[in-house]
Amino acid sequence: MRVFVTGASGHLGSAVVPELLSAGHEVVGLARSDTSAAAIEKLGATARHGDLSDLDVLREEAAASDGVIHLAFRHDLMLNGDLAAAARADLDALTALADVLAGSGKPLVGTSGTAMLATGGIVGRSGTERDIFPSGYRIDAENFVADLASRGVRSSIVRLAPTVHSSLDHNGFLTIIIASARRHGYAAYVGEGANRWPAVHTLDAADLYRLALEKAPAGSRLHGAADEGVPFREIATAIGRNLDLPVRSISSDLADAYFGFLGPFAQLDNPTSSAITRDLLGWTPTRPGLIADLDEGHYFQA
Repeated sequence: MRVFVTGASGHLGSAVVPELLSAGHEVVGLARSDTSAAAIEKLGATARHGDLSDLDVLREEAAASDGVIHLAFRHDLMLNGDLAAAARADLDALTALADVLAGSGKPLVGTSGTAMLATGGIVGRSGTERDIFPSGYRIDAENFVADLASRGVRSSIVRLAPTVHSSLDHNGFLTIIIASARRHGYAAYVGEGANRWPAVHTLDAADLYRLALEKAPAGSRLHGAADEGVPFREIATAIGRNLDLPVRSISSDLADAYFGFLGPFAQLDNPTSSAITRDLLGWTPTRPGLIADLDEGHYFQA
């Protein structure tokens, strides 16, 4: 299968591309710079210059491919607090891809996040793949992808855990939390720290994207969560242990000052089941869990 991958040079893309190539697929990756293009080509794929705003490039590559995996997102806008612009850019890119995939029966795998389960109102239980919300940040794009099943696209959406962890992760939420611990001189959690975060190893997530591309039924919602829910206090404790720093509880009103834009996320209780995904696709995560991966030490090397 000839597969077009956006975000091919990023954290997740750097694992998804080799996974696809090892399975015998041909990969073309979207590259927004010469550095990204070189990274994609080093993996063994073909680079196509462009970014998410180059809608004609997206259409051309989708039309020339047998399937598409959409990983790219305007994280720069998100980090600057312009969530609306980031979501709009994502939906525009998906619309361009859909323009040429409609009626083809080809697969399109999109990306969302499990955090929307918590922000959408799931409380007191683990979120499942059957939980659907009418609208919201990144939910609109998720619903758009799922609805493409009615337009002749074998579409699926992967809801990723907020912690996609491995030695390939250099800019994710964990790295930001670790940087906060270094800066403040202690690792923190909010209140009792009993709120739970799901997690998945990058290589297990890459396996899931390949399986979704190859065999996910049209309209599928899938969960990239191997650890169903790790208490945030345990995450902070592992960070403190590896940095040789004290671990402290902080009040909710100090969360933004300590965690920055992650302040609200650090308080989310987001337990997430992936049982339906595992049964549907035969996905079996085998890599280290979040705490074991933190204790391998690669996140704390200078």
